[in-house]
Amino acid sequence: MSGIWGWFGGGAAQKQKNNPKNAILGLRAQLDMLQKREKHLQKQIEEQEAIARANVTTNKNAAKMALRRKKGHEFALEQTMGQIEKLEQQINAIESANINRETLAAMERAGEALKQIHGKLTPETVDETMAKLQEQNQLSEEIVEAMNSVQVGHPIDDMELEEEFEALQQEQLDQKMLETGTVPVSDAIQRLPAAANGELKGKAPAVVDDEEEELRKLQAEMAM
Repeated sequence: MSGIWGWFGGGAAQKQKNNPKNAILGLRAQLDMLQKREKHLQKQIEEQEAIARANVTTNKNAAKMALRRKKGHEFALEQTMGQIEKLEQQINAIESANINRETLAAMERAGEALKQIHGKLTPETVDETMAKLQEQNQLSEEIVEAMNSVQVGHPIDDMELEEEFEALQQEQLDQKMLETGTVPVSDAIQRLPAAANGELKGKAPAVVDDEEEELRKLQAEMAM
């Protein structure tokens, strides 16, 4: 690297990076010395003015000499204050330049980081990736829907169910016949076919009597 970015690598780069700091430290040391000189000159000016005031009526020459020295101190004070002002301006300029440099370097590092993060990422690749994700999500939904639509187990045949139910009714009726020797009227009516039940409506008692008669005959035969 060259330019200001050379400050961020190697021993020489580190030395260059510290140059602004060292310059500011040197300027501040000089500024401190000048500020002390400023205070000293102000004190000298006050002392010479006091001497001039004390001798203004009694010793004209001493008073003039004191004023002359005072003028010399005032001239030196003006020079010192000018130097102080220039040093402060220089310190501010270096600090601002150093901050700008560090800010620019930080921004460059941020740019490099973003470049590494993005890599080959572009709006087109993002759109393509999102399209693939949407396609896969849609496929997942279709798979779930297909799985939920599959009927688990063998489908139930209503006809077979009805036949099994009638067989159970017959088994229960046979069991009651063996236990009591008679058939309950309600069971006998339930055993009649639906069509016959509609045609023989009002004649159920006669049919039941016939069935009871047949049952009695059957029981008699079984008893022989």
